Amino acid sequence: MAVNILTYLEQSALAYPDKPAVIDNELCYTYSELMERAKQIGSALCLKTAPRKPIPVFLEKSANTLALFFGIVYSGCFYVLIDPGQPKARVQKILETLQPELMISRLSLKEQTDSLEFDGALIYIEDLQNTPINDTVLNVIRSQTLDIDPLYGIFTSGSTGIPKGVVVSHRSVIDFMEYFTDIFHITNDDVIGNQAPFDFDVSVKDIYSAIKAGATLVIIPKKLFSIPMQLLDYLEEHHVTTLIWAVSALCVVTTLKGFTYKIPDSICKVMFSGEVMPVKHLNQWQAAYPDAMFVNLYGPTEITCNCTYHIIDRTYAPGDILPIGKAFPNEKVFLLNETNQLISESNTVGELCVSGTALALGYYGNWEQTNKAFVQNPLNTHYQETIYRTGDLAFYNDEGLLCFASRKDFQIKHMGHRIELGEIEAALDKLPEIVRSCCIYREEKNRIICFYEGSLDKKELATQLHQILPSYMVPNQFFQVEHMPITKNGKIDRNQLKRQL
Repeated sequence: MAVNILTYLEQSALAYPDKPAVIDNELCYTYSELMERAKQIGSALCLKTAPRKPIPVFLEKSANTLALFFGIVYSGCFYVLIDPGQPKARVQKILETLQPELMISRLSLKEQTDSLEFDGALIYIEDLQNTPINDTVLNVIRSQTLDIDPLYGIFTSGSTGIPKGVVVSHRSVIDFMEYFTDIFHITNDDVIGNQAPFDFDVSVKDIYSAIKAGATLVIIPKKLFSIPMQLLDYLEEHHVTTLIWAVSALCVVTTLKGFTYKIPDSICKVMFSGEVMPVKHLNQWQAAYPDAMFVNLYGPTEITCNCTYHIIDRTYAPGDILPIGKAFPNEKVFLLNETNQLISESNTVGELCVSGTALALGYYGNWEQTNKAFVQNPLNTHYQETIYRTGDLAFYNDEGLLCFASRKDFQIKHMGHRIELGEIEAALDKLPEIVRSCCIYREEKNRIICFYEGSLDKKELATQLHQILPSYMVPNQFFQVEHMPITKNGKIDRNQLKRQL
C-alpha cells in the first residue's frame, strides 16, 4: 500500500499519461502535465520552507489549485485551502492559527491579500511558472516522509467562534481511498463531477478517488448549481458518471424540476452526505436513474470523509428513516449512552463514536479542543485507543443498520419531553406538499420553529402535523420560505434562519 498520496498521482501518470486528469472551465491537465506542474511547484516551494509546515492556498478551486495542492505535497508540506469568498475576519483567524511561513495566491487577488495581516512570504501562482524540476531534492524529501505526515487541513466552524483546523494524514486518506474506490467500483472509466468546495472534505473523495483510479475530475462551476438546466447540460457535455455531492446540491435539481428538461445519460453512481436526504427527493433521482447506484454516506471531517455507508437497495417512503448503514472496513463505529456504556440493542439512541486509522491528527495548534473530541475509548481500559466523539446521535434499526437521529445540539427538552428535531423534520417529509424543512429551537422562549418550502399554508400544515405527531412535538411557529438558505458547503444554513427571527 502507498505511504504517500503522491504515489496515486505517479501511478496514474504512468498508466494514463495523456488522459485528462482534471478539467475546469478554462484549463485541462493530463495526468503527465499535472504531475510535471506539481513537481515544478514542489521544486520551488521546498527552497522556501521546511517539510511538515502548513501552506495556505488563498484561491478559488480550479485545476491550477489542484496542481498547487500536489506541489505543496511534493515539497513535504501540507495544504490548507482558504476560500477568498470567506469573511476577512474568518480568514484572519485561520492565519492566526496556522502562523504560516508561506501563503500562495494569485495577482488578481492582490487587493484582498494586501488587506490581511500576515507576516510570512506571499507567493503568487504566477511566480511559480516554469520552475525547473529538481528531482534530487524532491527524492530526498520523499525518502524522509512518513505516512502519518499531514496531507491537508480543513477549517470547520468552532463552537467558540474560532475556526478549528482539522489536520488529516496521508495514511488516513490512503486507508479510506483503498476501500472507497473498491466498494463503489470507481475506475479509470469514470468521470467525477466535483460539486464540493476544496475546503470541504467531500471534495477529498472527488480528488483522490479520481487520482487513485485514473479517472477524470471535472470541476463544475459553482454558478451552475442555481441554474439546473445549465448544470444538467454541463454534466451531459462532460459525460459525468459519478456524483459525490452534498444533499442540497441534489435537491436543487429536483426542487427546480430539472429532470423535466433533461436526464444526462452517463450518470451511474450518486452518493450524498452532509445532511439527511429527504426521501421524496431521493425517489425522484431514483426514478430518473433506475439502474444507478445510490449511496448514503455519513461522517464528519474529523474521521477523513466518511465512516459509514449504505447502498440504497429499495425504495423508501417519505418520512422513512434512511440508514447511514455500516462502517467502512478498518473503522470501528459504535454507540455510547450517557454513562459511556455500549449500546447494542435496536432503537436506542446514543452518541456515535469512531476509532481507526481514519481518525484525523487533531485540531491544528488547539490541544484543548483536540483533547475534548479525541479521547480514550472508555470501553478499553487495557491500552491506548483513541476515539472521536462525533456529537451525533444515532441508533440501530431492526435490521441492525445504523440510522442518524440528530445532532446532540439538536436534541431538546421541550414541555418536559426530550425531542429530536430530526424526528419532526422526518414527519414534515411525509407531507407531499412540503419540499424541504428545517426545525430549530429557541431555548430562551421555549419554542420550536419550523421553516419550510412548500405549498401548504401555516394553519393547514399545523393541522396535518397534529395528525402524525404528539402535540408537544408540533412546532410553535411556522415560516414559509421560497428557498432554504444554503451554506457554501451545501448544507441548510441554520444560523441564517435564526437571524430571520
